[in-house]
Amino acid sequence: MTAALTYDDAVEALRSRGRFGVSLGLTRVEGLLAELGDPQRRLRGALVAGTNGKGSVVALVRAVLNAAGLRVGTMPKPHLVSYRERIAIDGVAISAARFATAVSSVLPAIDRVAARIGPPTEFEALTAIAFNELAASAIDLAVVEVGLGGRLDATNALDPGVAVVTNVQHDHERLLGTTLAAIGAEKAAVIKRGSLAVTGATGRGLGPVEERCADLGIRLRRAGRGQPYGATVRHAGWDGLVVDATTPGGRLAELRIGLLGGHQAANAAVALAVLDALGEDAARRGAPLSLGETAVRRGFAAARWPGRLELLEETASGRVLLDGAHNPAGARALAAALRELDMRRFPLVFGAMRGKRVSAVLRALAPLEPRAVFTRVAEGGALPPDQLLRTWRRVGGGAAYAAVTPAEALARGARLRATPDQPIVVAGSLYLVGAVRGMLLGEEEPA
Repeated sequence: MTAALTYDDAVEALRSRGRFGVSLGLTRVEGLLAELGDPQRRLRGALVAGTNGKGSVVALVRAVLNAAGLRVGTMPKPHLVSYRERIAIDGVAISAARFATAVSSVLPAIDRVAARIGPPTEFEALTAIAFNELAASAIDLAVVEVGLGGRLDATNALDPGVAVVTNVQHDHERLLGTTLAAIGAEKAAVIKRGSLAVTGATGRGLGPVEERCADLGIRLRRAGRGQPYGATVRHAGWDGLVVDATTPGGRLAELRIGLLGGHQAANAAVALAVLDALGEDAARRGAPLSLGETAVRRGFAAARWPGRLELLEETASGRVLLDGAHNPAGARALAAALRELDMRRFPLVFGAMRGKRVSAVLRALAPLEPRAVFTRVAEGGALPPDQLLRTWRRVGGGAAYAAVTPAEALARGARLRATPDQPIVVAGSLYLVGAVRGMLLGEEEPA
């Protein structure tokens, strides 16, 4: 019998498997889940893939389900500050003690799988631990975000009934392919025979999703401009977003969304389609959901998604706006949102990880003329600030600075404010966003 672990021991047991290690494939995770009795088979809900918007769609869907009185498990990724965030119930991360127990219960199975077919990666271990914990937690539904791609991502061992591809954009090309068609095919693989499918994809990324559904004989619910599920922006400001939404069941006028940025209208449309699919899946299982307009309005208004256009009002560094825009599409969405908020020449604290299309990300932000400060998190995969500074100059960015640590970058950003209440924007990497959020809110993970 494995001795009980402390939380720090549990984190170290996971970190020893390499936080940034990627080894795509389902063999190890499926072997690990089989050792645990296949807990994923007891989970119903939605598996959400896509380049951008996955977390926002999960947050919106979860908030509506909670407003309807349902108990919902989620698996946010990556975590911003604490590993505990990887297993959440009703939006609240499990306790440190519970996380340690969850890890302890799975370590013997990890060792057996490692001896037989090779060691699971950190992400594979976390996925199995989360499935095992959620299956034992008496939740009504699980709404699970895919990690990377879809076809070979560890979460694709789950078949919860509803499969989602939010959109298809360029990201992780080295692993997923260089064309939108190739990337879309990887993401479309989360759609399994018997699934109810939803997508907000368009253009060349849509084709593989449609082909997958046609091959499996599945009707595809589509969201977006001119589709059965849509949302148009009425208002976008610091107080959130108001949209007029349409669904096959009718119109939802002046629907308030508690997330910043006009791009969230597209995510709201996808979320509405997911909610309908969840209702259909529940009905065919003989357990109908009651998701009326009141729950939708209450849930969308209450939705929050940490680290994604999240405004921290009162911190030691003043107002800080966090957004993990780490690919070109995400950076364009951030730039559009900042224009909506009348933000120009703001302090920008920026960091990025290796393998990202940093030039394209910075090119999207440069027209706003930010006062940029480049930094890095204390991880081996982080790009050096001087390299980011050189890239910034190549894309035509203005005056900028380098800072050794995020704390130094924030201090410099505070001095670059045009007015005392101007927010510092922190972007480029969710790992940087997490590090800054932890510092500002006093939630740093133990070393």
